[in-house]
Amino acid sequence: MGTVAPQRTWLGTVRGATLPPALRMHQLLLLGSLWLLAAPLASSIFQRPTGSPAPPRLQYLLEPLHTAVHTQRGATATLPCVLRALPRNYRVKWSKVEPANYRENIIIITNGLYHKNYGPLSPRVRLRHSHRYDASLTITDVALEDEGRYRCQLVNGLEDESVSLTLHLEGVVFPYQPSNGRYKFNYHEAKRACEQQDSRLATYQQLYKAWTEGLDWCNAGWILDGTVHYPIINSREPCGGRLLLPGVRTYGARDKQKDRFDAFCFTSALQGQVYFIRGHLNFKEAGQACRNHGAAIAKVGQLYSAWKFSQLDRCDGGWLADGSVRYPITTPRERCGGLPDPGVRSFGFPSKELRTYGTYCFTGK
Repeated sequence: MGTVAPQRTWLGTVRGATLPPALRMHQLLLLGSLWLLAAPLASSIFQRPTGSPAPPRLQYLLEPLHTAVHTQRGATATLPCVLRALPRNYRVKWSKVEPANYRENIIIITNGLYHKNYGPLSPRVRLRHSHRYDASLTITDVALEDEGRYRCQLVNGLEDESVSLTLHLEGVVFPYQPSNGRYKFNYHEAKRACEQQDSRLATYQQLYKAWTEGLDWCNAGWILDGTVHYPIINSREPCGGRLLLPGVRTYGARDKQKDRFDAFCFTSALQGQVYFIRGHLNFKEAGQACRNHGAAIAKVGQLYSAWKFSQLDRCDGGWLADGSVRYPITTPRERCGGLPDPGVRSFGFPSKELRTYGTYCFTGK
């Protein structure tokens, strides 16, 4: 029987032959290098993390081109929600997440043929229905409390899906404190005080935006979610020290009954007009002067709104409904307070018997 010729492997070594230890180690290293080169890049342990899992692809709802809708108080706004196909036995449910307590409140439910409205928004909402795939929500006479996050949910058995949209109101944030000094409001009193001045407690997003636009205030105040903050542009000793960077400083969540601070209020465009009546009036006479013109003495939020949206600019201090005296400046000048930035200036809460000032009046549309 003849001998079998030695077989060479793909590395050129003889199968069955015993290699010297150094050559064997060299072979193992070469094999390891070739394996690493052949391994796919996707299996690399240095692959960049992808973060949170991607949301499931929408099957029936179209992804909106823009997830934020900007509007003003009194306007009509539409939040888009359009289906690409109509599943069998489906419903569309619109709801709103309330920023004060993060509860999701149902607004309207439809099956494409019939619908039912729910909650306080009920009289002012309807479905746009420009075609049979359109489930967009239209809000008329937009109010301050309408700002927030909305959800359009397709309810279709086990295949529910939704899109989220945010309604932003253009407006102005202002700090507010009562006549008896700073840090007098608990949360509920701050909320009521803003509402009495034609505004409401600001959200954190509204306060943050106001800070980016120049709001600099050293007193801490309540906002809508029950937390307490103050915005600082120019770091200084009485406001946390010079070493702290500018920003919206926070005290976090506080006891809504016991803790006391100022308030940050938010208001939007006016449905009316603010104007000034010149004179040397005490507080009672100021109110009567406005009523004589078929108007009412203006509230603080109304004056801020007229300054922001109507560019009301007067160098005259005037009475307001809360007993304070203020005046709006859009073009700063030496003889009107001397401050370099536009704003609503305040003389505080002088004696209501003082006959020194005119009055700002408000008349609705």
